[in-house]
Amino acid sequence: MIQQWRQRLQKHIRRWQWHRRSRLVSEWPAYLADRQSNTRDDRLARYFGAGTMDAQTPISEVPLVALDIETTGLDPARDSIVSIGVQPFTLGRIRVADSRYWTVKPRRALSGRSVVYHRLTHSDLAEAPSFDEIIGEVLEQLAGRLVVVHYTRIEREFLDAAARHYLKESLLFPLIDTMAIEAYQHRRLPWFQRLIGRRPVSLRLHPSRERYNLPPYQAHHALVDALATAELLQAQIARHYEPDTPVGVLWE
Repeated sequence: MIQQWRQRLQKHIRRWQWHRRSRLVSEWPAYLADRQSNTRDDRLARYFGAGTMDAQTPISEVPLVALDIETTGLDPARDSIVSIGVQPFTLGRIRVADSRYWTVKPRRALSGRSVVYHRLTHSDLAEAPSFDEIIGEVLEQLAGRLVVVHYTRIEREFLDAAARHYLKESLLFPLIDTMAIEAYQHRRLPWFQRLIGRRPVSLRLHPSRERYNLPPYQAHHALVDALATAELLQAQIARHYEPDTPVGVLWE
């Protein structure tokens, strides 16, 4: 009986969240259609032309693609993309054979700190293509799928900054952020836990995975982190949401 009551309460909460957010997130399909009509770049036009699903589409019916980007730092105004990994998947299956990975020549020289972080050296990137040369391939992998990332600010802001630099146009689209989902679940500790000094949980990708008993992977490799993000979203949806949850509750 208690379990049934909790399930009903969670369903009402999800409906309230959906009605609160639907007016904002339902604008994504119209935005992409408008961009397709007005962009000057054929690669962007093909991507925006693929559109996106209606905000009321159940998450279980949505084709997904996990995206991870490794960069030389955290400031998109000064730092550059050095690698991109994408992993297509659904809630029921991860298509590892369809994954893609690119190294990207940065606009500025690598720092020693960034090499240590993502383990891509000057020689690794010496013959790498520029962002402008591979963005068409990347967009082909994203087209028609809903992108999933862990920490929106990296992928969204770096892609947009690179597109503005190379293509002279912005590049924005709806995303599901697994970090935001995790933050929502753990955003506030009860007052008595704060009183005894309990610290908030880490929202980084791999500590988040540990809470769902997912296996440890090597961090800061774009393709591996894309796979790790795909698995994390599958686990989050299985634990916290219903398969018929409207995608508009989750994207931003």
